[in-house]
Amino acid sequence: MVTDMNYWSKVIKRIFSLALTLLLLFIFFKLSVFYIPFLIAFVLALFFEPLIKFFMKKFNWTRRLSSTLVIFVSIAILVGFIGWGTVTLFNEATNLLSNSGEYFGRIQSLIDNLTKNNSLLDKLPIDLSKSIENAQAELISTITNWITNLLIGIRSWIIKIPNFIMSIFFVLISLYFMCTDKIYMIDQMEHHLPDIWTKKISKHLNSITKKLGKYIKAEATLVFVTFLISLIGLTIYNIIGLNVGFPLLISLGIAFVDALPILGSGAVMAPWAIIEVINGNIKLGVAVIILWAIMGIVRNILEPKLVSKHIGIHPVFTLVAMYTGYKLIGFFGMILGPILLIVLKEIYTPLIDKGVLRSIFDREG
Repeated sequence: MVTDMNYWSKVIKRIFSLALTLLLLFIFFKLSVFYIPFLIAFVLALFFEPLIKFFMKKFNWTRRLSSTLVIFVSIAILVGFIGWGTVTLFNEATNLLSNSGEYFGRIQSLIDNLTKNNSLLDKLPIDLSKSIENAQAELISTITNWITNLLIGIRSWIIKIPNFIMSIFFVLISLYFMCTDKIYMIDQMEHHLPDIWTKKISKHLNSITKKLGKYIKAEATLVFVTFLISLIGLTIYNIIGLNVGFPLLISLGIAFVDALPILGSGAVMAPWAIIEVINGNIKLGVAVIILWAIMGIVRNILEPKLVSKHIGIHPVFTLVAMYTGYKLIGFFGMILGPILLIVLKEIYTPLIDKGVLRSIFDREG
């Protein structure tokens, strides 16, 4: 009986530990949007840490001086880029919104050409043909409303950029303290927490920070490279007369889709190229395919060097994490969901490798 009690106490302890971890991750997930400035600052601090250590080692500078220099230079570059990007985005969104009627007309013309040239529709019963035509009209209406709302949302978001100044302020201040007072913050955590907590947290936190930091840095670098290639390529296409009127706006869209796990730039580039070819703009369609191929080649060259180890998560579970994140906190959750899945996998690697239920209920565990 004593042995059974010991066994069940271990089982309950394991279940409680797993449930507590899931609860804490859920709370963090829900609060991540509320504390987004500090989350951004933490990610940026991971990016800046190698540079800070480089200056400390190379020039024998203090952490405070090295951190200040890295942050100041980065902010100067970022402010210039944001200023240029804001003006360009505002102009492109305004032009796109004002010319939306023309693009909707092109969509209508494309669908009309596809349906009129399809002899199969003429052979269908009248009622079925009318149903297809009605579905076509509803599809056009839905696309029109969606694009209009999207463009209005982009323009209103750009107009409200001054309202984000306070959030940016908190990002910069917290980033400064995270970089300059890293050692002090770690010492304070160790001072106020019990020793057993400190050991376990330090063990997991160091491992998670290294692996997750490398993963985020690698993915962010790859997304930025994709954005840069698409921006340069589309700008060149626009200059040579291929009628790409909104290179920055399109590049941001491609980069956003490329940042989502499972998906990639092909989710935007392939449909775009197909639509252009169907619409008779073969040159632009081929140019888009060429640009997509360049992105793929560069990514395949850089990815093995940037991502040292695969995260080891099946795409199905990544999709589940994306969907869960989306349902909980929206589009931002689609990016944060897989990241938290990596954290969960890192914490419970022994349990997952052995088998969750087997690890919990195994008498020898």
